[in-house]
Amino acid sequence: MNDMPDLPQPPSRPTTGTEPVMRLVPQTGLSYFGRALHDITQGFHFRTLALTLAWLDIRLRYRGSVLGPFWLTGTTTIMIAAMGVLYSYLLNVDMHKYLPFLTFSVVLWSLASGVLREGCTAFTAASSLIHSARMPYTLHVIRVEMRNILVLAHNIPVVIGVFLWFHAAPQNLTTLLPACALWLVDCFFMIMLLGVLGARFRDTSPIVASLTQIFFFVTPVIWAPELMTIGQNWLLLDPFFPLIEILRAPITGDVVQVAVWPAALAWSALLAVVTFCLFARMRTRLAYWI
Repeated sequence: MNDMPDLPQPPSRPTTGTEPVMRLVPQTGLSYFGRALHDITQGFHFRTLALTLAWLDIRLRYRGSVLGPFWLTGTTTIMIAAMGVLYSYLLNVDMHKYLPFLTFSVVLWSLASGVLREGCTAFTAASSLIHSARMPYTLHVIRVEMRNILVLAHNIPVVIGVFLWFHAAPQNLTTLLPACALWLVDCFFMIMLLGVLGARFRDTSPIVASLTQIFFFVTPVIWAPELMTIGQNWLLLDPFFPLIEILRAPITGDVVQVAVWPAALAWSALLAVVTFCLFARMRTRLAYWI
């Protein structure tokens, strides 16, 4: 006979048909693309949070500095003044026309190089936030894009000052708005593409940095495309040239070539399709890679 007292039993839970059940269903087929599209949609719902985080990133980057991010403005001014005098002499061009061209080109390239550089670490730099909170990955892409746009805003006064000093007036502004929209879309997909590649392959950052240096000299940034008397159409194979030209030509008053806009749209479409397919397939693995 057992003399041990009976232990109290936990109260039985009523059985209902609405109890929460965790369903782990593997993604197959088109579900990858549906979840990726849902991630992008949810990311834009958090755009205010992304802007706040981008602003805090800049505040922390220049914490303790007197001028803060305006060091970028001063550095850009000095660099453009030195390069403008030197290259206008070497290229034998009129400084009154060359310096506005150089100023806008360098400021625009600083945005492109910043997107390329920081896009490689878009997810790895936010690893602690990704592991601690369940948020869409697109939030971190928008955060990097917003941060680079805020940095670009600090260099806009340099462009305005140079254009006012040389009395250069923008022309043909009808295509400026769609060009800016295309730049925003391309920056978004470029950051997403490099973020996925950078999370999987840590060699992405030095490779992109090296390619950025090469494209800086190959792309018409410090030299005008009119200097190529033969073979200007080959410049359309450079993915940076048509995207820069559709935004630079209306500002500097140059005439946009007929094939520039189709080339820019073609490169943008290729970037968007490749990036979306890669993000849809690799999205579920990002948390493990970082």
